[in-house]
Amino acid sequence: MPTGPLTAALARFRDTRSGWLSLPFFSNGAADAVAARVDVRIAAGAEVLPPPGDVYNALGLTPPEGVRAVILGQDPYPTPGDANGLAFSYVGPRRLPASLKIILAETPDGIPVPPRGDLTPWARQGVLLLNAALTVEAGKAGAHLRYGWSALTDEVVASLSAGERPVVFLLWGAQARARSALIDRSRHGVVESGHPSPLNRARDFPGSRPFERANEWLMAQGVAPIDWRLGRVPAT
Repeated sequence: MPTGPLTAALARFRDTRSGWLSLPFFSNGAADAVAARVDVRIAAGAEVLPPPGDVYNALGLTPPEGVRAVILGQDPYPTPGDANGLAFSYVGPRRLPASLKIILAETPDGIPVPPRGDLTPWARQGVLLLNAALTVEAGKAGAHLRYGWSALTDEVVASLSAGERPVVFLLWGAQARARSALIDRSRHGVVESGHPSPLNRARDFPGSRPFERANEWLMAQGVAPIDWRLGRVPAT
């Protein structure tokens, strides 16, 4: 039976036997329903981003047993070629998006803002870079926010909160901070601030030191800090 591109990508993700597949989202039909809905849009001629093979990158690169930190975004960049399936990660050919430039300016002192914005090195260190919607349509930011992806985000946060491994959650902006109710703060860290968007009139992200605060919390739990530098993957 023919399947659409995202349904096929979901099947390939299931073949990886990832620990994330134990979430109800992948067993109760929700993942299949979302994939089918996205495939309908693709069949109708919509350009869905990122490419199907990158949609599950956040979960594929950062397995549940390796998560040390979580950063939640909204949805992928809506310009073709810009997104690679990781929240805030940018692989396009132009200058860094304004929000990402503001984010990277908060990395610890002495780490220069890099010219490229691929956050894969963070993901490989255990930073789960998860968007509330894993897909978007070209030129239509937020187009898939109500497609059912949010159930996955909630389940991921709740499952990490229920785990014994200490995790620090970096919650930026109202949408991300709304999920703080799912987190057991007696066992996990929460670093909250405003959204890094330049449209945030409160300007309460610059100076919030999220990366330093996250590392301080991790080290207090006896967990190795994260190397926030880009351009290389630290040895493990």
